[in-house]
Amino acid sequence: MPKMIRRALISVFDKTGLTELGRGLSDREIEIVSTGGSARALSDAGVPVVEVSDYTGFPEILDGRVKTLHPKIHAGLLSLRSNPEHEAAMAAYDLQPIDLLVVNLYPFAETLAAGADEEACIETIDVGGPAMIRAAAKNHAFVTVVVDRSDYGALIEEIAANNGATTLAFRTRMAAAAFARCAAYDSTIATWLARASETPFARTMTLAGEIRLRLRYGENPHQEAALYVGAIGDDPGIANARQLQGKELSFNNLGDADAAFELASEFDAPAAVIAKHANPCGVAVAATLEAAFARALACDPMSAFGGIIALNRTLDAATAERICAQFVEVVVAPDAEEDARAVLAKKKNLRVLITGGMADPAAGSTAVRGLSGGFLVQRRDNAVLADRLEVVTKRQPTEAEITDLRFAFTVCKHVKSNAIVLAKGGATVGIGAGQMSRVDSARIAAWKAAEAGRDAGEKTSRAKGSVVASDAFFPFPDGLLEAAGAGATAAIQPGGSVRDDEVIAAANEKGLAMVFTGVRHFRH
Repeated sequence: MPKMIRRALISVFDKTGLTELGRGLSDREIEIVSTGGSARALSDAGVPVVEVSDYTGFPEILDGRVKTLHPKIHAGLLSLRSNPEHEAAMAAYDLQPIDLLVVNLYPFAETLAAGADEEACIETIDVGGPAMIRAAAKNHAFVTVVVDRSDYGALIEEIAANNGATTLAFRTRMAAAAFARCAAYDSTIATWLARASETPFARTMTLAGEIRLRLRYGENPHQEAALYVGAIGDDPGIANARQLQGKELSFNNLGDADAAFELASEFDAPAAVIAKHANPCGVAVAATLEAAFARALACDPMSAFGGIIALNRTLDAATAERICAQFVEVVVAPDAEEDARAVLAKKKNLRVLITGGMADPAAGSTAVRGLSGGFLVQRRDNAVLADRLEVVTKRQPTEAEITDLRFAFTVCKHVKSNAIVLAKGGATVGIGAGQMSRVDSARIAAWKAAEAGRDAGEKTSRAKGSVVASDAFFPFPDGLLEAAGAGATAAIQPGGSVRDDEVIAAANEKGLAMVFTGVRHFRH
């Protein structure tokens, strides 16, 4: 049932919209109790306000660390208005109910993201705020709690619509938001402390995020979905990207864009990645971005239709023109020149994301995957191919082959396992992804290379003279032999199979050069 609001306690760090809220409450003759800076801001705006220290009869102490932790505050928030014993206790100690609490917390996440030192971060851990929020939210049968300034307008509308009261439905919704805010706040602090103590997997794992987008649907139209961003930091990436133009982003758009962006971030030279269903279908590096995109597209033009394009350089107009000649769902780049933006704008449905930078492939972060009844957590695959490669065949790879082997293995890291990548001259020519059999992935990569060459009017398969990369060891020689039969001259793989000797012997028999990395890149 509706509950009248006669007294409000306001204590906010972010004072955006505070005076408008104060005036709206004061116009309803609601008494306002407030703390420190909030009270001064309200008073300066001409809003009648009672300082919390005057209300409690106890001064703020310990540099403001103790100001609302007082029985008069918490009894006012926690008392059950329908309980005669509570009513008697309130009267006996001359305590008054508080009907509305408006609080936003010290900016811990923002302070941490700004690179502040440990002492400064600790000083922005709010204590009194969460205590009051939890008290008010627990007692939402009688008390309204608001923790987000974006809800100020809804609060004033609710009070106006109910003649100075709020409904239980509104109070319940605000209480849910309040507990979620406290949980996210505490989760961010717990995550920071766990990192500081070098405890990668705490006994209790919490996840915190703020909603960024409500998506039209998930992987399929019958699934609901939303995008959340992490509470700590704003690293360059898809979650924090700015959309310049285009239709709404879908769940699948975001997943594919993330896969393409992470791969594009691996390269120092200008690079273009075209992805479909979270797998690259064309990848290339070149002297210019335009050339890189043209070579990536040439790998598999059919699969590139409706693809996601990620670039690791500021998008220029010439590359934008080439991109717009195709049907593309999403373009991701660290930035775009004004001329390029004008070109892209002609394709009004094309989604364009600006990340502000590229990811650091060597940076450590956490990856989470849901399971029925739980979730898996692991460190991201941040292994970067080392300078030293172990040559295990009689023939040494040429310098050109070494360059392509490194390129192919980097791409392989981002292809769903079982993964086989054929590459030549800094571009993929055939990719086999996600097959249950590694030899089938090799066959698909070879077939893709032959098909692309044939469609371009070339007389030989593009696999001829290529190198082959495998994300995990070849368990039998057959996968390697498929690639060799298609025209590959060198191979790179982690090694470590009980049949390594057989595979090495097969490579020697075919005159292939082969190197082991000692690192595998399963991607599921």
